[in-house]
Amino acid sequence: MGRRRQGEAENGKATAEAAEQVVNESRTDRLRIRAAWMYFVEQMTQNEIADVLGVGRVTIVRMLAEARARNEVKITIESELLEIVRLERALEKTFGLQQALVAPLSDPNADPVPAIAAKTGMFLSDAMKSGMRVGVGWGVTLFHTLPFISAKSLADFSVISLLGGVGVARRVNPAEFAWRFAQIFQGDGYLMPTPAVVDSVETKIALVERCGLQEIFAMADALDAVLLSVGGIASATTFSRGGFLKEADREALLARGAVGDLLFHFYDRKGDLVDHPVNSHVMSVDVDRLRKAPIRILTSGGVEKTQALLGAMNLIAPTVLITDEESARRMLAAHAA
Repeated sequence: MGRRRQGEAENGKATAEAAEQVVNESRTDRLRIRAAWMYFVEQMTQNEIADVLGVGRVTIVRMLAEARARNEVKITIESELLEIVRLERALEKTFGLQQALVAPLSDPNADPVPAIAAKTGMFLSDAMKSGMRVGVGWGVTLFHTLPFISAKSLADFSVISLLGGVGVARRVNPAEFAWRFAQIFQGDGYLMPTPAVVDSVETKIALVERCGLQEIFAMADALDAVLLSVGGIASATTFSRGGFLKEADREALLARGAVGDLLFHFYDRKGDLVDHPVNSHVMSVDVDRLRKAPIRILTSGGVEKTQALLGAMNLIAPTVLITDEESARRMLAAHAA
């Protein structure tokens, strides 16, 4: 019995190591193809490529040599990653991003959330470091990233929920996501124990002053990173927002030019907040504070969110955008129109 258990444990360890090796090889392949694209197509120098990818020049030289040896570089770069890399580079140049990550889809009509969530989870596994203070939003996409994040213990790691709770108890809510995200890295979680939207500015001020929220907002002034997604507004079916907003609110927001929301901050195609009471009644960290964070990660996609994503490029000016290939194409086409 003991030998069988030992054998099972060894097999499980071997399987995990094999899976990790596959993931690492995929990341290496992607980095090598990006380097080849920048060098042979964009005519960038090896030093310039090293700066963009955050590696040494010697690594770039090795990657380019390996790309040639693998016959990935001929007159064109031959790889299934070619179109993805092209989209990523186009997004980076068009919207001034430090990094764009595009998730491939098996079918143009497929639900993009699983693919975006997987891509986001892998990115966060590497991006989160000890000593970081990270502000997080909420949403279906963010919630589905959790299984794809590699758990590890980070020292002095803090997670701050940037939005009050929603009205209906369910898995996809700000407090639940923030708490579970903090647990993955064995960090501390700070929640905002209020509704997401209140009835007046006076109520909002009172809650901030009397419920200990000043500490949360003070922490939001010194965030190292924010992790956010955007919500669409075009369809009533995706506009429940936890029960706080009604169809009349949606219609009024649309009439004022709203295309989406970020933490219940509703904005237009240019990225300007629209004139509607909800923007002054929301219990969430304001956009100006969010823009102070040096790392601003935005992860979203889907047909209905094209305009919301475009507006968010100006509203929050993300440094990192994670989306799917169809959403990337729609964004680039709409921006060029």
